[in-house]
Amino acid sequence: MSYTVFKHNQEYGARKGLEGPFHYPSGAVLYYDPAAGEYWDPRTDFYVPQEDVAVLQQQIVDRLTQKSA
Repeated sequence: MSYTVFKHNQEYGARKGLEGPFHYPSGAVLYYDPAAGEYWDPRTDFYVPQEDVAVLQQQIVDRLTQKSA
Protein backbone atom coordinates (compact mmCIF):
# COMPACT_ATOMS: atom_id res chain seq x y z
CA MET A 1 0.00 0.00 0.00
CA SER A 2 1.18 3.52 -0.69
CA TYR A 3 0.04 7.03 0.00
CA THR A 4 0.92 10.55 -1.02
CA VAL A 5 0.46 13.88 0.73
CA PHE A 6 -0.87 16.82 -1.24
CA LYS A 7 -0.28 20.41 -0.26
CA HIS A 8 -3.24 21.64 1.78
CA ASN A 9 -4.17 25.29 1.72
CA GLN A 10 -5.24 26.32 5.22
CA GLU A 11 -7.69 28.94 3.95
CA TYR A 12 -10.16 26.22 2.99
CA GLY A 13 -11.97 24.78 5.97
CA ALA A 14 -15.21 23.00 6.62
CA ARG A 15 -18.36 24.63 5.24
CA LYS A 16 -21.87 24.00 6.47
CA GLY A 17 -23.84 21.70 4.16
CA LEU A 18 -20.79 20.72 2.10
CA GLU A 19 -18.34 17.83 2.28
CA GLY A 20 -14.66 18.57 2.03
CA PRO A 21 -12.52 20.38 1.29
CA PHE A 22 -10.92 18.00 -1.19
CA HIS A 23 -7.39 19.00 -2.23
CA TYR A 24 -6.04 17.81 -5.59
CA PRO A 25 -2.45 17.50 -6.86
CA SER A 26 -3.00 20.40 -9.29
CA GLY A 27 -3.76 22.70 -6.35
CA ALA A 28 -7.50 22.71 -6.98
CA VAL A 29 -9.76 22.62 -3.94
CA LEU A 30 -13.34 21.45 -4.26
CA TYR A 31 -16.26 20.80 -1.95
CA TYR A 32 -19.00 18.27 -2.60
CA ASP A 33 -22.56 19.55 -2.33
CA PRO A 34 -24.71 16.51 -1.50
CA ALA A 35 -27.94 18.47 -2.05
CA ALA A 36 -26.94 19.32 -5.64
CA GLY A 37 -24.92 16.14 -6.23
CA GLU A 38 -22.07 18.23 -7.66
CA TYR A 39 -18.64 19.54 -6.75
CA TRP A 40 -18.30 23.25 -6.05
CA ASP A 41 -15.21 25.41 -6.54
CA PRO A 42 -14.94 28.12 -3.86
CA ARG A 43 -12.56 30.19 -5.98
CA THR A 44 -15.05 30.63 -8.82
CA ASP A 45 -18.31 30.07 -6.89
CA PHE A 46 -19.46 27.70 -9.64
CA TYR A 47 -20.20 24.02 -9.81
CA VAL A 48 -17.52 22.05 -11.66
CA PRO A 49 -18.55 19.84 -14.59
CA GLN A 50 -18.31 16.12 -13.78
CA GLU A 51 -15.81 15.66 -16.62
CA ASP A 52 -13.43 18.13 -14.97
CA VAL A 53 -13.83 16.43 -11.59
CA ALA A 54 -13.02 13.08 -13.22
CA VAL A 55 -9.75 14.54 -14.56
CA LEU A 56 -8.82 15.81 -11.09
CA GLN A 57 -9.64 12.45 -9.51
CA GLN A 58 -7.60 10.65 -12.16
CA GLN A 59 -4.60 12.79 -11.14
CA ILE A 60 -4.80 11.21 -7.69
CA VAL A 61 -4.93 7.69 -9.14
CA ASP A 62 -1.99 8.47 -11.44
CA ARG A 63 0.06 9.86 -8.55
CA LEU A 64 -0.66 6.82 -6.39
CA THR A 65 0.10 4.29 -9.13
CA GLN A 66 3.41 6.02 -9.87
CA LYS A 67 4.45 5.62 -6.23
CA SER A 68 3.54 1.94 -6.06
CA ALA A 69 5.10 1.01 -9.41
